[in-house]
Amino acid sequence: MQELREELLNKVRAAAPDGKLSCAAAHELAQSEGVPPLVIGRAANVLGIKIRDCQLGCFGARKE
Repeated sequence: MQELREELLNKVRAAAPDGKLSCAAAHELAQSEGVPPLVIGRAANVLGIKIRDCQLGCFGARKE
């Protein structure tokens, strides 16, 4: 599993002050950070942040 940088975790945390992150915002963050959306999903899982309003099911809980 790709190690999550503290800086990325902080950006995901800041994008979800209520503990929830929309799918669209997660995709935008992934694009701006140059990482696959799955990395943002992993960061959200680590932080206990829920991805909401996901159109494609891209952020389902996956174990590796």
